[in-house]
Amino acid sequence: VQLVESGGGLVQPGGSLRLSCAASGFTFSRYAMSWYRQAPGKERELVAGITSAGGSTNYADSVKGRFTISRDNAKNTVYLQMNSLKPEDTGVYYCRTVVEYDYWGQGTQVTVSS
Repeated sequence: VQLVESGGGLVQPGGSLRLSCAASGFTFSRYAMSWYRQAPGKERELVAGITSAGGSTNYADSVKGRFTISRDNAKNTVYLQMNSLKPEDTGVYYCRTVVEYDYWGQGTQVTVSS
């Protein structure tokens, strides 16, 4: 199982970013996916999750209405569209799946700063 995140970067407050997580090594369409983030000095926290077919999603209260998780099972990719970004959204963003074992990507840095 391999998860590779991309799309992070430096953005001004109020800006947008779209993260991608390319998955391989398992039958992607059968498993739920999720995005987590870890800010400096803080614990890793769940940001958003999506079921295997994409029919159900859930979000942390802090990102509801600003972030959207989606997936393309034909491309084995899960996305996180982040709008109206705030400085407190700064951190390393990871995608995760549980396929018998717990798998994480290497993370992509998101920095929201003017």
